[in-house]
Amino acid sequence: IPAIREAATTTGPGWRPGKGARVVAASGPLADEAELLAGELGMTTAKPPARRGDVELALDPGHSGGPEAYTLTVRDGRARITGSTDAGVFYGTRTLRQAVRSTGAFPEGEVNDRPDRPQRGLHLDIARKYYTAAWIEDRLRQLADLKLNQLALHFSDDQGFRIQSDTHPEVVSAQHLSKAEVRRIVALGRRLHVTVIPELDSPGHLGAVLRAHPDLQLRNASGATVAGAVDISKPGSARIVDELLREFTPLFPGRWWHLGGDEYQALTASNPETSYPQLATAAKDRYGSQAKVQDLATGWLNDRAAVVGKLGKHPKAWNDGFFRGGVVKADRAFEVEYWTGKEIGARPPSEYLDEGWKLVNLNDEYLYYVLGQPNQFFYPTGRRIYEEWSPAVLRGTSPVPGNRPTGPDRVLGGRLAVWGDIASAQTPDQVAAGIRLPLNALSQRLWDPRKPTLSWQQFSTLAGQVD
Repeated sequence: IPAIREAATTTGPGWRPGKGARVVAASGPLADEAELLAGELGMTTAKPPARRGDVELALDPGHSGGPEAYTLTVRDGRARITGSTDAGVFYGTRTLRQAVRSTGAFPEGEVNDRPDRPQRGLHLDIARKYYTAAWIEDRLRQLADLKLNQLALHFSDDQGFRIQSDTHPEVVSAQHLSKAEVRRIVALGRRLHVTVIPELDSPGHLGAVLRAHPDLQLRNASGATVAGAVDISKPGSARIVDELLREFTPLFPGRWWHLGGDEYQALTASNPETSYPQLATAAKDRYGSQAKVQDLATGWLNDRAAVVGKLGKHPKAWNDGFFRGGVVKADRAFEVEYWTGKEIGARPPSEYLDEGWKLVNLNDEYLYYVLGQPNQFFYPTGRRIYEEWSPAVLRGTSPVPGNRPTGPDRVLGGRLAVWGDIASAQTPDQVAAGIRLPLNALSQRLWDPRKPTLSWQQFSTLAGQVD
């Protein structure tokens, strides 16, 4: 799991771990892969050349199929895994490990395998519910075994701020990850080819920051506070968020930074300009007489994207942080993480595709695991994902209409999202058990979006054998 895309078997004894068998790899980028596989299969490691009974790992710069593709050849009592990068070779070792775990051996022949979508993984809310570093590391191992390559950590929200901060220790929750623990998580992710993506959500979902800085709280025209929302007309709001962005960027060496942008409550008012006159005034002052509050919000996200962009990061944001029309246009560097059509003003995914955006699928109908199941959310099942969902099903239960482009260059992939809305509803162990089959199903549909050949019963049985 996920199923191999191309395989040709021939007659022969195949390969199984035997006495004296070794995992052979040259010194360099494949050393981690060799040590991990050897430990899993009870073998030792060695330098080339390989001999009968061994597993050989090798880089092949001319290997086709992309950076995560691999070839696994079993011939003459030897297994050989090649790919153009160490990530591809690593995925070949996952295939071999699963085969040995489920059947004891790998058949004679050749496998050529590759993922359809480049982004595949889990989005984890560690702000509303605290998870230990060890629990998160177990999820990294689970993702890697399923050839999933991203773990996003939503570490700040109204209920908590969960990573140690030196610039603003006053915002950090009592239960949090130390920077040393984050470095350990990130390092394990790199060894397992899982990129850890940080999410510092703003300008909404900042309640933990606002408890320490109530002067930055958004208030409406009547003076009532707006939960979790900072006043983006105040320079201090941008200052503190940017200081946190700059502090945490060195902790996360991966390509992406998720900036949130969702559910800014000022934009859910029937007339934001009347309800929040200070935002309306700031918008006009900065962007001209035609500007509205949505333009100020778009400018806010663009400014945060500029901060992380200068630090070498590629920005992501939720789809309800992007608006129709307006004077200010969202920075085209953003990847749109599409999660909902239920929010006020949420635009259909067809609009983003028509405008040329690249999307990532976190469809809340299938991929939202919300603790306590509030607001008509229901725990997703692996069966529904496996039988009904595909990367093209971005909203609701149907693919994007109108023959719009939903291939891997436009819908980059997807993630299962765990949200801690009612944090006490499940223990961490229950969460781990609850997302096991959904992650298996997601892995299959992102690796190969074609209709699966196994029935759900066959697939779920197989999942139990290869775990």
